[in-house]
Amino acid sequence: MSAAPLKVLIVDDEPPIRKLLRLGLHTQGYEILEASNGKMAMDMLSKAPDLIILDLGLPDMQGLDLLRRIRAGLESVPIVVLSSRDDEAGKVEALDSGADDYVTKPFGLDELLARMRAALRHQLQSTGERPIFRVDDLSVDLVRRVVKVGDKDVRLSPKEYELLRLLVQHAGKVLTHKFLLGHLWDEPTDAQYLRVYVRQLRQKIESDPERPHYLLTETGVGYRLRAPD
Repeated sequence: MSAAPLKVLIVDDEPPIRKLLRLGLHTQGYEILEASNGKMAMDMLSKAPDLIILDLGLPDMQGLDLLRRIRAGLESVPIVVLSSRDDEAGKVEALDSGADDYVTKPFGLDELLARMRAALRHQLQSTGERPIFRVDDLSVDLVRRVVKVGDKDVRLSPKEYELLRLLVQHAGKVLTHKFLLGHLWDEPTDAQYLRVYVRQLRQKIESDPERPHYLLTETGVGYRLRAPD
């Protein structure tokens, strides 16, 4: 007996976008739920979607207000926000309000599917911390606090390790500057300190720190650790 398909709720007021997503996601085996406004989206939550794709530009309520209301009702459901390309402040606010990721319009279906898979993986991982994280040549043993690139041990300072551990716990998810600063320092701290530690960490885990493979910058928003395929 095969498993039931994952249910994806598409919240967007543009019929062409909903049709594009409905056809594209259906071919990947997802069951599709649709809502064209915030009220319909709230009503659809009773159907227990496994993932929500949310456009913030809705006709009947502020998208961020809807995002917060969804997150208050469904704490763990992955939410991928559709965002305008130039609205970095909006992306940051959406992530800080509970979104797991964002995709900018116009977007490619392959990119959206990859972000959906990463968000679903992160949801599964968040129910229990995996003792060993691996992506390509990078491995992080969270029990023994051992970091390796290939077979070479990487020595990290306590703060560098804290940063890497936080990224590992949320691999594949964009972590905003505000989120990282709030978790890594007890007192209000300038984002420049975070950039310093990101640069130092890249020097130790990346083969080419100027073109990072693992620790990726989301310009104006924060950082993302590459998730395992």
